[in-house]
Amino acid sequence: MSQTLRWQKSSYSAGDADNDCLEISATPTTLHLRESDTPAAVLSPTPTALNALLTAVKHAAPGSSA
Repeated sequence: MSQTLRWQKSSYSAGDADNDCLEISATPTTLHLRESDTPAAVLSPTPTALNALLTAVKHAAPGSSA
């Protein structure tokens, strides 16, 4: 990535002593995702792939591995 990304995390995660949370960075064309404890691993999914991921998470049963 050639640009500097500004990362954000949920204010809900602010009190997490382990600093384990999902961080996002938006650019005009892409939404970048990373886990705070592994900041070098950045995912930059296409809008279609991100939509599929969010739909799967939304519809997954609590406690399931899907």
